Amino acid sequence: MRWLIAFLALAGMVAAALALREHYRTEASPCSINPTWDCGIVNKSSFAVIGGLHGARGPEAMPPSGSKKNIFAVIDEIPVADIGIAGYLLLLVLAITKCWRLLAAAAVPALAFSLYLAHIEKDVLGIWCIYCVISLGIISSLTLLSLIALGINWRKVPDVHGGIGT
Repeated sequence: MRWLIAFLALAGMVAAALALREHYRTEASPCSINPTWDCGIVNKSSFAVIGGLHGARGPEAMPPSGSKKNIFAVIDEIPVADIGIAGYLLLLVLAITKCWRLLAAAAVPALAFSLYLAHIEKDVLGIWCIYCVISLGIISSLTLLSLIALGINWRKVPDVHGGIGT
């Protein structure tokens, strides 16, 4: 089970890396299929960075020119795809080390975040990103498998006494 989950985490890292590439791409997006599917528009929108997820802020929220940025302004500029790469890396490590409780505890909020991003694509932007939809499928599968692995291993308690006295 751990290797299947690890494979899904690697696939998720690839999908997030492709979305990150779209974020920084300067030429036309190759996944601009039609008005409904365009990774370039999604990954260049204000919602493609952490700061865009908690509401648009006007010019008054911008630091004066020439001033130093505070730490929150720097965090606001982090692409959401970077969070995806880091999250999938964490899930990969937790799966390989068989930390089932931590894996499930990390996968469930990751799925919730991915569903929130899908809501933004559907209801706010009206445009879908194929890499994001692939990532949603991956994190959905990974979360389900992590909960199954947790259930299977829930009662498995290591025998600390070496079988003596049982």
